[in-house]
Amino acid sequence: MTDLSEPTVVVTGATGRLGGRVARRLAERGVAQRLLVRSPERAPRLPGATAVRGDYGDRDALRRGLDGARTVFMVSASESADRLSQHRAFVDAVAEAGVEHLVYVSFFGAAPDAAFTLARDHFHTEEHIRAGGLAHTFLRDNFYAEMVPDLVGEDGVIRGPAGQGRTAFVAQDDIADAAAAILTRPADHAGAVYDLTGPESLTLDEAAAVLSEVQGRTVRYHLETVEEAYASRASYGAPQWQLDAWVSTYTAIASGQLDGVSDAVPRLTGHPATPLADVVRGTRG
Repeated sequence: MTDLSEPTVVVTGATGRLGGRVARRLAERGVAQRLLVRSPERAPRLPGATAVRGDYGDRDALRRGLDGARTVFMVSASESADRLSQHRAFVDAVAEAGVEHLVYVSFFGAAPDAAFTLARDHFHTEEHIRAGGLAHTFLRDNFYAEMVPDLVGEDGVIRGPAGQGRTAFVAQDDIADAAAAILTRPADHAGAVYDLTGPESLTLDEAAAVLSEVQGRTVRYHLETVEEAYASRASYGAPQWQLDAWVSTYTAIASGQLDGVSDAVPRLTGHPATPLADVVRGTRG
């Protein structure tokens, strides 16, 4: 058991779905941790966990929050036009604090020319981490399985220009299990890049069929052109970068860049990756 009086693990995003899952798993393992969050009053109350205020853009708060930390779990900042600059500022603060190991939640197929526009931010964040000389581990998650029901419109239709491309949707519980295993023994994973996926790669037609069966309603997928996708989302009044991100969610699937099943989840966690149907049911495989 880790000495709960000296937390050397810092978890960001603990008020969110993924960071909160990771924090709970570390608490279950008896790992002392500091939860670096914008709103400490919203942080989960966990044994051995101390919530401290910190924002990726607030250097002074980060200096206090990272003091004494040896390992940091970094979830990405909220989607925004300046997310990459926030990431770089946080990585710089981590390096200045003398942190030994940074575990970063990246994205499957992160590349400077990735079809999914937000995956480009993840690539450049990875490069900044490497350039800073930090020991690191990158978790390149595929799209979250939990988001699939949210793709469905009120009329029971998933619309987008995804063609017959495939995606290996991954459960957030599986990501959290993998992250907890790494954070418990970070030195064993220094320099590693893990593609975290579900156990199957699905088209949106197949994903719609899973939703139909599990939810007891008819869900179908309708193929849009790219032009139709932009037009159908224009009414939300979102900025261009966000429209590009929404539409490229589907064009990335169409391109084949999100296809492929990895064995990283079972290797890291000791259990099989969770199928989409079990995530939608709220059960574990």
